[in-house]
Amino acid sequence: MKQKRTGVLSGPALIEKYGWREGDRAPLKSLLSANRDRATGNLMLRQYSSLKPALLAGLVAALPAPLLADDLRDALNAAYATNPSLQGARAQQRATDETVPIARAAGLPSLQGASSYTEFLKNSANNFTSPDRAFDSSLQLSVPVYSGGGVKNSVLAAETRVKAGQADLRGAESGIFSRVVASYMDVILAEAVVGLNRNNVEVLTVNLRATRDRFEIGDLTRTDVAQSQARLALAQGDLRSAQSSLIAAREFYLSIVGKPPVALQPPPPLAGLPDTPAEATQIALDNNPDLIAARQRSTAAGFDVKAVSASRLPRISVFTGLGYTDYLGTLGGTAAGTGAFTQSQTTAQAGIRASIPMFQGGLPAAQRRQAQARENATMEQEIAIEREVIATVRAAFASWQATDEIIASSQSAVDAATLSLEGVRAENSVGNRTILDILDAERELLQAQTRLVTARRNAYVAGFSLLSAMGMAEARDLGLDGGPLYDPDVNYQRVRGKVFDWDSDPAPVAKSTRTVDSAPQDGAPSDVPE
Repeated sequence: MKQKRTGVLSGPALIEKYGWREGDRAPLKSLLSANRDRATGNLMLRQYSSLKPALLAGLVAALPAPLLADDLRDALNAAYATNPSLQGARAQQRATDETVPIARAAGLPSLQGASSYTEFLKNSANNFTSPDRAFDSSLQLSVPVYSGGGVKNSVLAAETRVKAGQADLRGAESGIFSRVVASYMDVILAEAVVGLNRNNVEVLTVNLRATRDRFEIGDLTRTDVAQSQARLALAQGDLRSAQSSLIAAREFYLSIVGKPPVALQPPPPLAGLPDTPAEATQIALDNNPDLIAARQRSTAAGFDVKAVSASRLPRISVFTGLGYTDYLGTLGGTAAGTGAFTQSQTTAQAGIRASIPMFQGGLPAAQRRQAQARENATMEQEIAIEREVIATVRAAFASWQATDEIIASSQSAVDAATLSLEGVRAENSVGNRTILDILDAERELLQAQTRLVTARRNAYVAGFSLLSAMGMAEARDLGLDGGPLYDPDVNYQRVRGKVFDWDSDPAPVAKSTRTVDSAPQDGAPSDVPE
């Protein structure tokens, strides 16, 4: 049985290299995950049995990647490691992690010390024992005992927002990967379109030469030559436009991935695609990171209401303090030298302090109403995001499903246009068709071929967009092999219990790669490496 090829055609050279035929399609319904044989380095495929939110649907290389060529996994790995938007989102999440120790600090003991030296420049004339100078030092320790639940709920709100931020980071990963896939497929599509238009220019150039030869012997008219010249000029303009689009696609790829595209290989089949829109929607409701983040923020807002309500309740703390004062031998005035006065003293105190709010001008009530309104806003936002997720998933599923029929119809158009062109040329040779008929048939074939490669690109992007909307297009789902995956919980566990005031991290350093020194991209299609 002939093995079905996968991917998107990227020009005549790639078609010839891998033995593809016009009409081969990229099946997007296979559910695969990838393991790499540690001994041989070969990729092994295994069938996954069910769709679950924690699905690890690996993107695997369907064809061996030649040297000096990039595949989709390379692009995803590069973006995952060096994309500045993703690195910035990770840094922002680390900042969110710090809100937990900040909130917890209000419930921990506070130790303060103070020292002062005072020179009394002018004393009262009636105070004969006033010192001329004094040195004071004190140490105060305060331990909160009860704060009406304010600290507890502030910590819970901060912890919940950390979870929301981690979900946002998942969404940022998915968004970056969607852009990588789209830009990757755009480059392949643009190279294919350039190849088709270049081939069309070559064909029309041969047609024009043949038309001129037949005109010289009187077989055709000057009108036939002019028609061939016009079509060639239009084809050259279309080729230049396609090359411009290829340059733009490559530059956008460079901005997302961080390195220029090099002989991009056909993408592997997508994994984990659902069978029905209901199945896709249910997975998205359980796993979409934007929806998870919205739910967490709604929960955090509820803790905020409880935290501000604590301002109406008593606060209790215990305290202790030590004090030391030294008058440096100046206490007692002229009698200081007689030893009648003790020149230094040490004091200590301890106690319990209760603060009971009686009237605050309506401030606590206003703050509670404000927090409740914000909680209500997060509830509405959660519903809005839920609606958006449902609509996005259903629309993406419909778009992906439609691509099957679009590819089939485009393939039929290519087959029909190819047959039509052959027939028109044959009929022209016996005088039943004109040069204009040949030119029209060639244009129709080019248009059909362009629609076909565009449909294949759209099919892959639509399938990945569906996975992204379902929450199944993140690093943990794609089986990236560029090193350990970034785990935001590692930093959170590192900082959540820190209490030392002088603890500090190293100065931040940018990890993303710059493209300022990269060469401008060109509009020539990549050669297929041998």
